[in-house]
Amino acid sequence: MTSALLQLAGITAMLVGAFALMGLAFRLFSGQFLSDLRARRRARERHVPPAPVHRPVEAVAADLRRLARQLEVVPAGSPQARRLGFQAAYDDVLCEAARQFDVPTTLTGLPPGFPRDVERLRVQSALSDAGMVVR
Repeated sequence: MTSALLQLAGITAMLVGAFALMGLAFRLFSGQFLSDLRARRRARERHVPPAPVHRPVEAVAADLRRLARQLEVVPAGSPQARRLGFQAAYDDVLCEAARQFDVPTTLTGLPPGFPRDVERLRVQSALSDAGMVVR
């Protein structure tokens, strides 16, 4: 019984191998094999344009306006962490906009308080002068 199964498996393997070799031979003689290799090489060498380094200016401006509105309407009884979170997000997007417009800023290095508020106003003014509607 086992020898019959082994013979059947051997015959099946030889048939599969023979058909695979015939397919390869047909592709070689017809030139399809070489054209497939060339196509793969071209696909590998195809120049893919680099991904943009930053988000579109319109998206950054929309985020700034959205975060500014959310900062203005924080309810009086809400936790301080919520307001600080909105403020930190606003500062991050403001720094991103400043980088896109080449506006120098030290906003990320300042501690919270009056100097940071003054720097935030200066960056907002510089971005407005550069053409971005911040508020």
